[in-house]
Amino acid sequence: MLYESTRGQYQRKVSSAEAIKMGIAPDGGLIVPGKIPFITGEQLQEMTALDYRGKAVRILKAFLSDYTEKEIRECVEQAYSSEKFDSSEVAPVRKPDGSLYFLELWHGPTCAFKDIALQILPHLLTKAAAKTGEEASIVILVATSGDTGKAALEGFKDVPGTKIIVFYPVRGVSEVQKFQMVTQEGANVAVVAVRGNFDDAQTGVKDIFGDAEFNRLLQKEHYRLSSANSINWGRLAPQVVYYFSAYLDLAAKGALSPGEKINFVVPTGNFGNILAAFYAREMGLPVNRLICAANVNNVLTGFIRTGVYDRVRKFHRTISPSMDILISSNLERLLYHLSGRDHARIREWMAALNRSGVYRVDAGTRARIGEIFWSGYADDNETLTTINSLYRRGGYVVDTHTAVGVRVYEKYAVATGDSTKTVIVSTASPFKFNESVARAVLGEDAVRGKDEFRLLEELAAATGLEIPAGLKNLDKKPARHRKTVDRNQMTAAVEDILLRSI
Repeated sequence: MLYESTRGQYQRKVSSAEAIKMGIAPDGGLIVPGKIPFITGEQLQEMTALDYRGKAVRILKAFLSDYTEKEIRECVEQAYSSEKFDSSEVAPVRKPDGSLYFLELWHGPTCAFKDIALQILPHLLTKAAAKTGEEASIVILVATSGDTGKAALEGFKDVPGTKIIVFYPVRGVSEVQKFQMVTQEGANVAVVAVRGNFDDAQTGVKDIFGDAEFNRLLQKEHYRLSSANSINWGRLAPQVVYYFSAYLDLAAKGALSPGEKINFVVPTGNFGNILAAFYAREMGLPVNRLICAANVNNVLTGFIRTGVYDRVRKFHRTISPSMDILISSNLERLLYHLSGRDHARIREWMAALNRSGVYRVDAGTRARIGEIFWSGYADDNETLTTINSLYRRGGYVVDTHTAVGVRVYEKYAVATGDSTKTVIVSTASPFKFNESVARAVLGEDAVRGKDEFRLLEELAAATGLEIPAGLKNLDKKPARHRKTVDRNQMTAAVEDILLRSI
């Protein structure tokens, strides 16, 4: 299995180890598999009896052909241990009220779906460095809208041969997310707040990767940049696994007949999570529709419905902050595959995005997107109402992002009449966004004047749920990272951090 750039100006095909170490292609493109592997119905049936770790080995082996099965198994076992995940199933599927299924992806150490990829990425990356003879220290640069940052910090802390620098928007994350990051321990970690929104942080990180002169300077100092955002293939490939796992778990329980198709509803902003579902579908997983759930920053909904990507719009801060994104980086990979791997058109569309903030895909690509995807969005009021409804109906508590997914699915069902069995991808613990969840469950009066840390306790008491270990007593830990910079100071911040050797 060899990998290539979506933009085609970097013409060398690379191994999976090189792709993971590289993070982003030198021409600014994203790295994609040269061929998507296919899993037959017979192979699917054989995987049904495997646990999550066994399924992960099978799926990752198809993509990481230069890793031995023993190496992949070592990575999987280190990542998905019982010490790190509070569910033996890793990604369990629940059916709380007899209708929708929920794929719970938040049982890892930081209580969000990013854990599933970011607990294994450090192990894949260190093996990649060894395989490719890399002698420089790998510097992981991350832009986060909240969840990726903490999950990456937790995954990479004190990993030999690596350093990690996380940038987050100063007012774009919840208090719990902020405290998770600024209290992070580890000799090789740094966290920096950026004055601006997530798109400012993400664009700044991309600019650092694309700054040839700065990268030459780092190389002289024996540093090499890589990424833990979903632009890194080593982050995306492990996410494919849980779509197979969800389907196979339902099949094993007799909820699906052989070959029966299902829908997945994915709350997403940067398009990485739903792109992993697309890869699963292309690999042969029986998927009917992929339903892209957005909040009022609904640039993806507009694109899927019209074929026009337009980020020139007002940016909204919402109660589902991990989706407060207007530049969905992973969409480039989807366009590459659905346009027939047309490098020239990808370069044209991405250049237009950078130049004017708008591009329009051709009719054929738009039609193929419409065959696979459907999209809708939910505002904050709808999100709160949905959380309340689920709790009152069956006692099931969801976070704000998952609630967006449920509300968008309800709109999809009305619009299409589709009765296909559907899995909602539940991306975070309700405790991670407890202020909004408590407001929905307990009422406005119950939350007034109380901070998120007090509400953790009150939400637990009211629902009978246990506060996850990773969220307890965060406000009592010392803040270790206090640096704040403007968007145009991010490169200087990286240089400063590396020169003083985090």
